[in-house]
Order: sequence, then structure tokens, then C-alpha cells
Amino acid sequence: AKMENHTRMSEFILVGFKSHPGSQLLLSVLFSTMYIVTVVGNICMILIIRMDSKLHTPMYFFLENLSTLDICYSSVITPRAALAFLLGRRSISYNGCASQMFFFSLFGTTEAFFLAVMAYDRFTAICNPLLYPVIMSRRLCVLMVLGSYLSGCINCTIQTGFTFSLSFCGRREINHFFCDVAAVIHASCSNTLVNELVMLAVCGSIIVGTALVVFISYGYIIVTIIQMPSAESRHKAFSTCSSHMVTICLFFGTVFFMYAQPGAASSPNKSNTISIFYTVVIPMLNPFIYTLRNREVKESLKKQLKR
Repeated sequence: AKMENHTRMSEFILVGFKSHPGSQLLLSVLFSTMYIVTVVGNICMILIIRMDSKLHTPMYFFLENLSTLDICYSSVITPRAALAFLLGRRSISYNGCASQMFFFSLFGTTEAFFLAVMAYDRFTAICNPLLYPVIMSRRLCVLMVLGSYLSGCINCTIQTGFTFSLSFCGRREINHFFCDVAAVIHASCSNTLVNELVMLAVCGSIIVGTALVVFISYGYIIVTIIQMPSAESRHKAFSTCSSHMVTICLFFGTVFFMYAQPGAASSPNKSNTISIFYTVVIPMLNPFIYTLRNREVKESLKKQLKR
């Protein structure tokens, strides 16, 4: 019978944001617009960094990778959701759901590791400025990026494997606008205790681990900045970190709110709204946060536009 359950389950229905048709159109326009802004913004960011040799430093190497990641991350969810709102077609195939979960977990986890890597980069630049070029070698930067993706791969393989080993019987409805791990587990008719514990253990350790690296790095950074003799050097040091701090607060704030509170799986509507924030809004905001708060990027942009 278990095998039958697997074969019969050819698709799921995503029922996130069930509401009257007028608001569906609005949601579709909103999602499409945000997606276009995300892709254009992040591509511009990549081009600015590529074209200006002054920006060929570890910090911008990570930023370029973050922009690429944000495009991928957003592409897994937003276009499909926008189409679903527009056409009212809410079904997603079993394999489609599995692959969406796989890539969403991959890019989401990698983003958390990237933010930790970028915090370490800022920590080295501000607390060890003389050794910075030695420590943050090109090789280490590439290894850190690959390591982040590898961690993402391990996590998404565990999450997707565990989730899709469950049985899905009558209730094919997933109370979300994409195949989020918690929402799909919720739709299963198996006993999901093991899955929930695995999700909590793995996601919990990733979130806590990367957040610890971030907070410890920033603890040292803030102490170092406060001890700087001149106001000018304090301001300069702070301005290289402020944009990253904003991104971190947005990302970890929403992720903590989503996964680290009890009953996260039990109030799907609230979590649907919050997850729009980290799946759609944050990838869109990142290029703006980094360009508007960053003098070097602004100067480079002006130079490119003059050309």
C-alpha cells in the first residue's frame, strides 16, 4: 500500500494565499515586479563589480557571489508563484515539488553561510587589517564560497530526502505558495516526528552556527571600531560594515522568526507572509542596500554611467 501511495501521488496543490480573485492579480503583479527588480538589480551589481578593477577585492567577490545566489534563490520560487496567482493553477507535480524544495533549501542554506563568510571577511579587514591580504587569499575566498555551496548541498539532500520518504495520502494540499519543508511535512499522513526533529536539528544547527559566527565577528568589529582613535577612521570602518549588518538583521531576523519559534508549522498563514519576506523581498533589497550604503559602489556606478 505504501508504494501505491507514492505512485498515486502525482501532484500537490499549493493553497498559500487563498483569497478572492482581485487580490490574486495584485499578488501576481507584485511578485512579477519584485522578481524583475531582483534580477535586474543583482545583474547590475555583478556587472559593476566585474567592470571596475578597484572592486576586485574579497568583499566584492563575496558580494558578486551573493548577487548570483539571490537571482537563483528568487528564481526557484517567485516566477512560479506569480504565474500560479495569475492563472489560478495551483498544482505542482510530485517531482516539481521535490526539485523546488531541493533548490530552495540549497540556495537558502548557502545564503546563511555566505553571510557568515562575509562577516568573517569584515572581521579580518577591521580587526586584522595588516594581515588581511595574507589571510583572505584568493584561494581561501574560493574555498569559502565552495564550502558554503557544499553545506547547502548536504542540507538540501537531507531535507528533501527525508521529506519525500514520507507517505502522502488524501490531503494533497500544501498550505504555502511553494514547497517549503515544514509545509510539505505538514501535508503528509505518515508519522512526521522524526522529520520534524531532523529539520529542527539540521536547520537549527545551521542557523545557530552561522548566526554565532556573525555575532561573534560583529562583537569584535564593534569593540575594535569603538577603540579607534579618530572619528574619521571609525566612520570609515563602520560604513564598510553597515550594509552587511542590515542584510544580516533582515535575513537572520526573518529566519529566526520562521523556524526558531515553537509552533512554526502550526500557523501557516503567518509563516506564508513572513516567508515572502526572505524568499522575495530580501533578494530584491540586497543590491539596493549594498549600493546605497556603499561609497565605493556608488562611485563606480557614477564612473560607469559617465562612460
